[in-house]
Formats: sequence, structure tokens, C-alpha cells
Amino acid sequence: MATKLPPTDAVVVGLGWAGAIIANQLVDAGLRVVGVERGPWRDTAKDFNIASVTDELRYAQRQELMLRTAQNTITMRNNPSQTALPMRQWGSFHPGNGTGGAGNHWAGITFRFQPEEFRLKSHLEERYGADSIPDELSLQDWGTDWSEMEPHYDAFEKIAGTSGRAGNLIGGKQAGGNPFEGERSSDYPNPPLKQPYSPTLFADTAREMGYQPFPVPASLVSQTYTNPLGVTMGPCTFCGFCTNYGCANYSKASAITTVLPALIRKDNFEARTHCEVLQVTTDSAGRRATGIVYVDSAGRRWEQPAEIVVIAAFTFENVRLMLTSNIGEAYDPATRRGTTGRNYAYQTANNVQLFFDNKNFNPYIGAGAVGMGIDEFNNDNFDHSGLGFFGGGSTRVTPIGATPINARPTPPGTPRWGSNWKRATVDNYASTMSIGCEASNYSSPNNYLSLDPTYRDRLGRPLLRITFDFTDNDLRMAQYVTEKTAEIARRMNPRQIVANPRVGPWDGRPYQSSHVVGGFIMGADPSTSSVNKYLQVWGVPNLFVVGASAFPQNPGYNPTGTVGALAFKAADGIVNHYLRNPGEMIST
Repeated sequence: MATKLPPTDAVVVGLGWAGAIIANQLVDAGLRVVGVERGPWRDTAKDFNIASVTDELRYAQRQELMLRTAQNTITMRNNPSQTALPMRQWGSFHPGNGTGGAGNHWAGITFRFQPEEFRLKSHLEERYGADSIPDELSLQDWGTDWSEMEPHYDAFEKIAGTSGRAGNLIGGKQAGGNPFEGERSSDYPNPPLKQPYSPTLFADTAREMGYQPFPVPASLVSQTYTNPLGVTMGPCTFCGFCTNYGCANYSKASAITTVLPALIRKDNFEARTHCEVLQVTTDSAGRRATGIVYVDSAGRRWEQPAEIVVIAAFTFENVRLMLTSNIGEAYDPATRRGTTGRNYAYQTANNVQLFFDNKNFNPYIGAGAVGMGIDEFNNDNFDHSGLGFFGGGSTRVTPIGATPINARPTPPGTPRWGSNWKRATVDNYASTMSIGCEASNYSSPNNYLSLDPTYRDRLGRPLLRITFDFTDNDLRMAQYVTEKTAEIARRMNPRQIVANPRVGPWDGRPYQSSHVVGGFIMGADPSTSSVNKYLQVWGVPNLFVVGASAFPQNPGYNPTGTVGALAFKAADGIVNHYLRNPGEMIST
């Protein structure tokens, strides 16, 4: 039995990027807000001290910042004919734990999705014909457009202090920026990061081949920066311990370095950590959320009533909470009815490794988001007529830092241990680089999220089950973009190149990316989407579910910039529309 607490104006579940942004916006609007976080309170000075943060064994190998699988995990299978089994150690993706969430250990790459992505189904049908999209794909429009999204991207970049160079500023193309980006209302708040040797070499070669390289947009500040909340960050020092690590230098933007330091000082906000949410409670008709039930670290259960409920956790937990709370109709792949769990998507990682004899890239110098890229083979930036696939990828060189345990680049055929392996490690450590192509994954009717019928967590709740595999569309796309990447690699004249296109089936054991999306998607039609363009749940007007779970499919970009923009969009919907007509669906 849960102990009922005094009601509050709003409760926000999850204090990563999305939850922290929304909580801050609601607090500034005068609402009393309770933020509930499953993990601990994270603080840079205490948790990411310069004396301890560069511990590769602790953070990269033992996954200090990730959710413990004993707390909660998922089950996984490639298709419904298989029995899903639990993931007992995080491999393919890394869900975060504690305030800041996965934003603490992210790389910092901060792309805006292109305007066409928000109406992808309509765009492809208009360009290639009404029957062009194969039945194996379940592409959808987002129910919003670029004019609505752009101001919220701008707000997120200013909070995060994103470093970059505009390519399309107030309708004018800018030299050195991304020529394929949507029109921007303002430049990045900080100039691009300085570039190490390997991305510079890549960019020079790509430019010689007629491509238009640009600095990868990075929420690692290139100079001292104070954001609109009055929080100051320090310039990146390229320490090489960034992805999988917190930032000791206050250089990498996260909720704990940009939003929470200001939010926690506001009287009408309260944070409750080490509290795991079990359920969203509703009225007897299921038409109004009444609050949440959570369990604290002592095992005590509490009910927190609220007028507005915002779920802003990681994709997996957003969807599981909706399924266990009976919000919406669970998706059925046989009938393609239902929306909760629909259109789960991932990403398609490809790369080409280059081995040189006469280069020294100083690979220990790095940062999660420093680098140069091209977008000529991303999304629908090239003509897909006759290619047999849609989609593409962001092609870039981003040296994250070659740390001692993980960075052992050796050519194929090298023994995995012994004196020859040691010699190959010495010979190749400084003279190897990689060109990555992080590519789209377009949703399929057969890829979805559901509750596992067998496995439960320590609190007795069903685990979330992933049914996922790459489609033929994605595998053909992966082969194509990898071949294009290899052409650039060959032009750089290495001793050897090794091309690694994504091949099937999906294997959950090796790390690929944490860019898992969908399952509670946004749109304009309640029969095919779970939330409207303000992330408001259809039929439950005071419930908002915010995060990458809202993406109808995944383009060839990192998702965090769009998650941040959607958080600002949801907050705008609540403050400027919903509060004027509480209990009603926003129609604007």
C-alpha cells in the first residue's frame, strides 16, 4: 500500500536532459514541481573529480554511470518466433543512471534533424511516388514541422553552449558550415572546436573530392561560456576521456552542468533521488493522470498526486511505464493496431578503418564530439531513385581519445594475444584512424516494444521486451554509404583499409550506440501515434511523455539535440497552451 503525499502542480519523472529542461520551464512559470529520479544525485565536483574521472576500468569497462542490470534490464530477440532473453550486461546501448541520465556519458554530438525528416513519409512519397515506400517500412510524419521545431533547437543549443559553424543562417548559406541543414534563426553560441590531425586530413581529402565538410556540432564548449540560466562552463581541453565519462572540466554540456545547478536553487522545485517510479495512476475512466506511485531506497511506496504528469525517462522506461500503466493500446504487429510500443528504431553504425605507415595522429588527444563531417550521403540528401533503399548516414571523423584499455587498433589477421599482438599494437596505435558513418534506421512493422511474458525485475514488474532486426532497406543502405566512405579512405592513401558495413542480424552484445528511439511516437493521428506534437498523450490531456520515445523513425543523426528541442516544445505546450485550458487537448 502506498502512502499518499500532498498534491503538487506537476511531477516530472527523470532528471536527464528532457526532465530537467521541462522542470525548469514549469518552475519558472510559477508551478510547484517535484522531480523524481531513479538514480543518485550527480555533481561534477564530487562524482567527476579530476583525480578520479579518467578511470577507464571504472567508467568504460565496469560502466559506473550506467543503470545496473540488476536494477532493471530488457529482454531481446530478433523476431517473434524467438524467445527473448535478458541482457545481463549492457552491450548494444548504455542507459544512464542518476541525475543527468545518459547525458552525463554521451559524446556531445548535437545535430538538428533536417526539415524533411519531420514529414519524412510525405516527403518521400512526393519525391519518389505514392507507392515508393516498401511494406517492410512503417514511416510516419511527426505531426510538426521545421518552423515549429527551429526555435526549440535554438533554445537547446543556447542552454548547452553548442559549438559549431552555421551553414544556413537566416536563409543565407554560410561557407564552412553544413550546407544541408535547415534555416537557422541564429548562429551557434560558440565557435567550432579546434580540430586534431585526423579530422583535418579527412576534411581536406573530402574537399578535394568535391564534398563540403563542416565541423561536427558539439555541446563541448570551445571557450568559456555562460548560458541563459547563468551557469558557466569551461573550454574543452581534449583530455580524451569523454564518451562513457563525466566531464571534470565543466566543458561537456549535460543536465548537471547546464540546468540542474540553477533549478535546484529554486524554492518551488524539489528533487527526490533513488526513487523508482512504478506506475502512472489514472482516474477510473483512464482519461486523466492523477499522479505516480514510486518506491524509495528503503522499499517504501509513495503516491505523489499531481495536476500535470511528465514522463521524461530513457526510451525504454518511458515505454514500459506506459505499458504497465495501461496508457494507450499495446501495439500488435499481426494486425498493426495499437500505438504503445509501435515503431521502435535504432541506428545503423558503419565505419572504415585506415592503417597508415607514415602518420602520427596523437590519438590520445580527443573529445566525444570534436571532428569534421560531410552530409552528402545522409538522409535524402542524394537521389535514391533505383537504389533499392531509403536513408543514409552522417559521415565523419570524430577522434574521441584512444584510451589504454580499449584502443588497440590492429589489422585483420593479427593474433588476439601474445608477442605479435603486442608488436602490432605498438606499430598501429598512433597511425590508425577511422571514418564513421552513423546512419538511419527506418521503422518496420516487425520492430516493436512489448512486455515480456516471462521475465520480471526485482520489484515484480515485467521486463520490457525488444523485438528488433535490421531490415533489407537498412542493410542495402549500410553497404552503399560504407562504399562511399571507403572511396574517401582510399583517396587518403593508407597502407590498408578495412570497411565495416552494418550486417544482420542485430546482435545486442557489442556496443553500437545508445540511440534507441520510438515506442511512444508523436504524430497528428491518434490511431498511429501516442502523443501529439506537444508530446501530450492522446486521450489523457494532463500526461506528457517526452524523449526519443517520440521519434517515429531514426535519421542519420545523433538524437540528443532533438530530444532537447522536444523538451522545450513540450514545456511551451504546457505553459503557453495547456495551462490556459487545463484538462483539454492542445489544438494549436
